[in-house]
Amino acid sequence: MSRPLFVSLDGPKGAGKTTLLEAMAKVLRADNKKVIRLCEKKSDPYRGETMALVNKLARHPALDLEWEICQRFADSRAWISQHVLIKQPPDSIILMDRWYPSDAAFRRSVPFAEILPLNIERNVRTPDLHVGVVTAPDISWARAAARPRGLSSTVIHRLEEHVACTKAFEREIANQGWVLCRNEGTIEDATMQVISEIYRAPGCP
Repeated sequence: MSRPLFVSLDGPKGAGKTTLLEAMAKVLRADNKKVIRLCEKKSDPYRGETMALVNKLARHPALDLEWEICQRFADSRAWISQHVLIKQPPDSIILMDRWYPSDAAFRRSVPFAEILPLNIERNVRTPDLHVGVVTAPDISWARAAARPRGLSSTVIHRLEEHVACTKAFEREIANQGWVLCRNEGTIEDATMQVISEIYRAPGCP
């Protein structure tokens, strides 16, 4: 039985991920593809409780608390896998705004090598295509600062933290073999790069 092609886009704040998702959906739909756009945080029924812990962690960093947060996010992704992803049409392309690769950027004390098994053990759906969207940190920082909502981050408040977040994420892109999309040029270039990866992915409808 066929199932949807599951594509996740992850990256640091201000890398242009949402703009890229919108452009990708437009191109795919123009090519008569059935596109389902989902967002992890909007699909997560436990988001409020988990973000309360994230806020607590930002005020009082502690390894045990960060580990609990990682577990909660994995539990939520398992719920989304079982109650949301499974219900999507089999001939569709799911574009997910953030998934477990984002933990590679935003977690501080728990290494991604320990976060990944948390998700696998819970049968969190593995994307058919992982896309890591990055820019040079000064570019994404400036982009985020220019948005009406600003950086809108609970855990990152200084440029140095954003630089560390970006570097950590780029390391995992290389370690995990995810698709790297450097979104520093035109949105058209970035869009067509990812679209070509989607069309090459096994099982693309």
